[in-house]
Amino acid sequence: MAVSFTCTTCSTLSREALFELARDIDVHTASLAHFRERAVAGVAHGPIQLGQEVTWRAWHFGVPLRMTSRITQMDAPHRFVDEQVKGPFASFRHVHDFDSSAGVTTMTDHVEFTAPCGLVGRIVEKLVLARYLLRLIEIRNRHLVGATRA
Repeated sequence: MAVSFTCTTCSTLSREALFELARDIDVHTASLAHFRERAVAGVAHGPIQLGQEVTWRAWHFGVPLRMTSRITQMDAPHRFVDEQVKGPFASFRHVHDFDSSAGVTTMTDHVEFTAPCGLVGRIVEKLVLARYLLRLIEIRNRHLVGATRA
């Protein structure tokens, strides 16, 4: 059974600007530099587009991990979805929604994932992974709302 969580972030950036920042590989890399996250294959710089893939390499829990994600849906500047095509999860889907009202843009991240390893994976996903992944999204989003284009 999959575990899911939602993270909501508000910003004074326009919906279009925040949408562009959220799918920019360089901005993502900068936001998670502490985890040595970097794009090692596929789209390595700039905004990722519908159907494109990126392979990330990062260190989590002291272990180097690789994950390849594909953009499976895009409705600019309202929504895009990335899904793992290869990596550490049995399944991983991240929906990015953007709404704007009265000068405030709301970015809602909905993440749904399933850990590997059967029963042990289900225990770990509930006790550790969901909180850890939520923290990563929160770190990324704080960086996004503070980011500016050069």
